[in-house]
Amino acid sequence: MLKLCIPRDSVARAVGADTVAVALMREAERRQLPLEVQRTSSRGLYWLEPLLELETTSGRLGFGPVTPADVPGLLDALAGDPGNHPLALGLVEEIPYLKSQQRLLFARAGITRPLSLDDYRAHGGFQGLARAIQQDGVQVVASVLDSGLRGRGGAAFPAGIKWRTVRDAPGTQKYVVCNADEGDSGTFADRMLMEGDPFLLIEGMIIAGIAVGATMGYIYVRSEYPDAVATLNDALGIAREAGYLGANVAGSGCAFELEVRVGAGAYICGEETALLESLEGKRGTVRAKPPLPALQGLFGLPTLVHNVLTLTSVPVILEKGAQFYRDFGMGRSLGTMPFQLAGNIRHGGLVERAFGLTLRELVEEYGGGTASGRPLKAAQVGGPLGAWVPPSQFDTPLDYEAFAAMGAMLGHGGVVVADDSLDMAHMARFALQFCAEESCGKCTPCRIGSTRGVEVVDRLLASTDAGARQEQVLLLQDLCDTLQYGSLCALGGMTSYPVASALKHFPADFGLATTEADQ
Repeated sequence: MLKLCIPRDSVARAVGADTVAVALMREAERRQLPLEVQRTSSRGLYWLEPLLELETTSGRLGFGPVTPADVPGLLDALAGDPGNHPLALGLVEEIPYLKSQQRLLFARAGITRPLSLDDYRAHGGFQGLARAIQQDGVQVVASVLDSGLRGRGGAAFPAGIKWRTVRDAPGTQKYVVCNADEGDSGTFADRMLMEGDPFLLIEGMIIAGIAVGATMGYIYVRSEYPDAVATLNDALGIAREAGYLGANVAGSGCAFELEVRVGAGAYICGEETALLESLEGKRGTVRAKPPLPALQGLFGLPTLVHNVLTLTSVPVILEKGAQFYRDFGMGRSLGTMPFQLAGNIRHGGLVERAFGLTLRELVEEYGGGTASGRPLKAAQVGGPLGAWVPPSQFDTPLDYEAFAAMGAMLGHGGVVVADDSLDMAHMARFALQFCAEESCGKCTPCRIGSTRGVEVVDRLLASTDAGARQEQVLLLQDLCDTLQYGSLCALGGMTSYPVASALKHFPADFGLATTEADQ
């Protein structure tokens, strides 16, 4: 019997994976051909989706992108020499884009069926939890601390310190909260994991709960991810039935339960305290800190808040050890990071590599340059509030400290690529408008400053007098400083990044004179 795999990932489905799967089954039935079609997770090679894989004794052979019209010819080829088909890609694991990656979080991507507990366990699943159960919470926290794992968000705060703080905090009830409100432009790694490898997130949260003494966890998912929500709820039911959730987790004597909660689409709820307010049934507004959520979080009790990428890094650390994880990366940026390539890019998709590769390697070697074929102008790294990085800085290693030193951030690892046709002045205006629309309104710099910023950019672009333009530039720069240093949270604080970087590196787009340093 032929065994074919095709992703059930929402991006693959959006470009026709479901219709290809149906066409395969119908054509096989018409031919009376024994055929099994398995719906797996996605490899993250999105320019090749729908990607069809044939199981062979040598590994999986890939074909893509496949359309329903290709199905008869593909089945003909599979009966003879599959490698001669025009869509043949050879062994999927040997595709250079995939072969050169260092996949820890996405080790099962494209291989396993998302809701198959047998598949998950056959590929190392729940081994980290088994190790954690054999240790006490102090040892588990020490492993996370020793691994050098940092939160995979804007602040990149050491995860182990958060864990230790929550564990040591007094409280009759503690919580673990997963921030799965992935709202940054160009990011999709959280969605891929929730849709494609949900048990990994569940395992990471169970380990965290046992380690810090929490008995309840919540996964806060953005409403725009209905497939992820459905998959997570199904996976929770399977895990609960198998004894991984409940009063006696995997026979450990520890209790831990999980629920999925769906947000209402507010970008501000990606900020941890606004998320907690939303979880409590309130309007998503930012809380002043201190107190920190680790001490007074959900319902005023000690709460460990991490995003999906941070929590899914935990099982491999427990399974293989802190030193194994530390061997990846550079400086204080340890482990791997799933970078997500989007925008005007030829080969959009997910690239998991250790920290330290350069932005040029990522955009030009993996991404293949712009999809339009026009020259690269910039890449926005870290979401809609990330800095615009010009090609002259593309040789900067992807490292938290290296990016911070040049006034940028890695954030959630999203990279949106633009060619030379993009107007950076309009992108700066968009960042300010975005902040104005998404602000929770609690602090003045964000609420008022973003609106005034839009007006300043409009005056700058409308002005024909060089002196008047310079006055607006100075005002815009002062406004960026006020946003960055006066805002209550990162929404207002980071709005300055895309504005200041666009102004610095692309002054001509604002009608300003350029210098050699700007080129």
